[in-house]
Amino acid sequence: MIELDGASLTLEHLVAIAYDGGKVALADAARQRVRAARAVVDRFAQRDEPTYGINTGFGNFAEVRIPPDSLETLQVNLLRSHAAGVGDPLPVPVVRATMALRANVLAKGFSGIRLETLERLIDLLNRGVHPRVPSRGSVGASGDLAPLAHLALVLIGEGEVWAGGAGGAGGAGGAGEAGDRGREALRRAGLEPIRLGPKEGLALINGTQPSTALLGLAVAGAERLARAADIAAALSIDGLQGSSRPFDRRIHDARGFPGQSVSAGNLTELLAGSGINAAHANCGRVQDAYSMRCAAQVHGSARDAFAFARRAFDIEANAATDNPMVFADTDEIVSGGNFHGAPVALASDVLCLGLVQLATISERRSERLVNPALSGLPAFLTRHGGLQSGLMMVQVTAAALASELKTLAHPAGADTIPTSANKEDHVSMSMSAGLKAARALELARAVIAVEFLCACQAIDLLAPLRTSPALARAHDFIRTRVPALDADRSTSRDLAVITELIAAGEIERACATKVN
Repeated sequence: MIELDGASLTLEHLVAIAYDGGKVALADAARQRVRAARAVVDRFAQRDEPTYGINTGFGNFAEVRIPPDSLETLQVNLLRSHAAGVGDPLPVPVVRATMALRANVLAKGFSGIRLETLERLIDLLNRGVHPRVPSRGSVGASGDLAPLAHLALVLIGEGEVWAGGAGGAGGAGGAGEAGDRGREALRRAGLEPIRLGPKEGLALINGTQPSTALLGLAVAGAERLARAADIAAALSIDGLQGSSRPFDRRIHDARGFPGQSVSAGNLTELLAGSGINAAHANCGRVQDAYSMRCAAQVHGSARDAFAFARRAFDIEANAATDNPMVFADTDEIVSGGNFHGAPVALASDVLCLGLVQLATISERRSERLVNPALSGLPAFLTRHGGLQSGLMMVQVTAAALASELKTLAHPAGADTIPTSANKEDHVSMSMSAGLKAARALELARAVIAVEFLCACQAIDLLAPLRTSPALARAHDFIRTRVPALDADRSTSRDLAVITELIAAGEIERACATKVN
């Protein structure tokens, strides 16, 4: 059980909730803060003067006063009107992460939501009631309004829910199938729809949580991919009979970038004890190509980009993103702009750039492996060239994916477009940035999978020379799932299997050597 207190939700918690069906509970201190803030909202709702989000319209209608007998209708209409999303739905893990993040933000006690409404959101998460949330329709302005509105509709018995319950939470991208309307889904889960009080609709949709969920899960995947990329690079360097000297710790300490030093350390440890390396110690080659010699510098820059993105996630996951904000200690409700997704957009864009770095240098190593003029190995890593094409096309696949990744490197956060009658005249595009990061991670994994396939084949062709103990364990593990290419076959399934092994972290575990 993961306790939500509004201040200590970690990325590791989020991954457990998203992918493993982890359950959450509300901290006692959070309950007190939520009650105190709600008392402020209830007092303001009884007053005649207009207070944004409580007795006024929204956005450009902020100056329109709403009578007391229409305050519940105001909140319901807000959810209905803002549920205007389109496109493919968010995968169930992203929805679960979004629900947990929103509940954690509400637990901070700045939103003015009722305790029973927050607890009902937690009930949905714990009982596997997953709203069906279209992925497009947010510009990250007043938060991710459309996605959160689709999510919140289920609380009042409307909207749509994925079929399959909590079982849909598993897998990297599983989304289940379209299922019941909200009311029926609540009934099957033993829950009743809530009735919204003043400000509650706004409290449920003002925030960056869908964007932040995409960012957080992409960060977790990117960090794992960085470790896999170091293993793939080490296998390629050994397969290409490259040198381990460029990873001498002194070189990297002299520059000072932390990610670079970590990658260099990994490569040194992974290549230690290689029989292949020892066999070409006196080959006379002075320097390796950049894709080999500069692997630590490039992988390290990606790691530093991921570290920047993680810091942004850590802050935003426990940040108050509501508007207006309720300050119970001074009995005030103050309008501001914490819903603006600029920090999330920038972090997601930087994450994409890091993924592009990992993928493009990986593709170059794959090309060297299949190119006999550069590798010293049989062309396209087959002993029967001409009759067989070997791994010719997997490098083409890597090239195609790397080129698509380059198109994703353009920052979504560089764009802005006015909305809501120019009231929202600068927007963040954080949702677009998050979706882009998720797609970039998927493509980059597949590029690294190509390198693993090529590098393992190169190691096979260098037998009876043996790679290092750590790399041999990784190679042998992959061979339990993907056999060596002795005759041409479709490699599509091979790549899918290796991609899944990367996503699950199984290759790094197989090394039995700590990869940082």
